[in-house]
Amino acid sequence: MKLINIPLVLFFIILSLTCLNTRANSNNSDVVIDLVKVNKSERIMYLMSDNQIIKQYQIALGDQPKGHKQQEGDQKTPEGKYTLDYEKENSAYYRSMHISYPSELDKVKAKKQGVDPGGFIMIHGQKNMSGELSSFRKNFDWTNGCIAISNDEMDEFMTLVSVGTTIQIQW
Repeated sequence: MKLINIPLVLFFIILSLTCLNTRANSNNSDVVIDLVKVNKSERIMYLMSDNQIIKQYQIALGDQPKGHKQQEGDQKTPEGKYTLDYEKENSAYYRSMHISYPSELDKVKAKKQGVDPGGFIMIHGQKNMSGELSSFRKNFDWTNGCIAISNDEMDEFMTLVSVGTTIQIQW
């Protein structure tokens, strides 16, 4: 009767599972997110690839989320098509990606109204030092017009979405 080398068998089982997991994850990395779509009224942000939803997140917005951002301090998130134009790692919020608001049209409209259009609108995680409340806080609108998700979701978002991706925000 032959003895089975248990450690060797376990090694091959673990190796096989690791290879399967690597193959499964590599298929996801082939997906290119070409659109981030935000539905403010539903508080949902979708990551899209070729018109297919790849991932979705529950979001928090500003205290006055309905309508397009008109000016600095109005607590609104802009509506329309913008670009995610840079990442920011060092701010008061856990990781973030900047939305290219205000557009030239936004600036013209604000100037006609005699107001500052505001800016520095981001998709970001939670306020630094409050990460443990991350999942709870995204159930409430609390930002100054930004789009907030949990810190874990922000880590995932930053791996899936590239600078230069279009973001479409609507009510």
